Amino acid sequence: MQALSACLKLLRAIAHAFGGWWTIRFTFPHLTPAERNARVQQWAERMLGLMGIRLAVQGEPPECGPVLVVCNHLSWLDILAIHAARHVRFVSKAGVRHWPLIGTLSTGAGSLYIERERRRDAMRVVHHMTEALRNGDLIAVFPEGTTTDGQGLLPFHANLLQAAISAGAPVQPAALRFADAATGETSHAPRYIDDDNLFSSLWNTLKAPPLLAIVRFGEPQPSLGRERRAWARTLHEDVQVLRRETK
Repeated sequence: MQALSACLKLLRAIAHAFGGWWTIRFTFPHLTPAERNARVQQWAERMLGLMGIRLAVQGEPPECGPVLVVCNHLSWLDILAIHAARHVRFVSKAGVRHWPLIGTLSTGAGSLYIERERRRDAMRVVHHMTEALRNGDLIAVFPEGTTTDGQGLLPFHANLLQAAISAGAPVQPAALRFADAATGETSHAPRYIDDDNLFSSLWNTLKAPPLLAIVRFGEPQPSLGRERRAWARTLHEDVQVLRRETK
């Protein structure tokens, strides 16, 4: 029964993903940016529901930009959870753009892409992030640079914080946790680290008991007078505190 339930969830999720692809290709050209953002948020919330995941938002998501959100990184599921809480533009690895179906969904949601293997590409991305923030966008980054098992928090890379400093935009820390909806205990079903692959992580998520995706937002911090490396260390501590407060 567990496998059958997971298969049904998978089929519904695939159908919903193709529905999102259709919307991006044929409906988005006729919508305003605000309407597109609302569609992405609604789509993400619906996708979580189809996968048996309930969303819990704690704290106050940013109402409008410019804001740079920084968050811990656990899984591919993080993007869906944050989008469902508040539409943002993610900074994603460049390879995602070329993934079948997912690349179209990611690009349609406004992702900015970075080639992590090329150090100098960070300068290009910071420039585009700065422009986007000056235009009033909401952008989210995972400053750890990779996913973790959730037991700890890797050091934060400071480079992308320069965009907020250059644009004079605040930074808002946030934290994610996935939990068993019945017990509240942390669930590692969505984990996506080391040798995990996307399908196995997705399958484990679909087979798991109903899950709770907890997104906790902290207070925005002004960028005036900040030095990015020192700020990265402070934000690291802030996200640690938020992680412990998710419940």
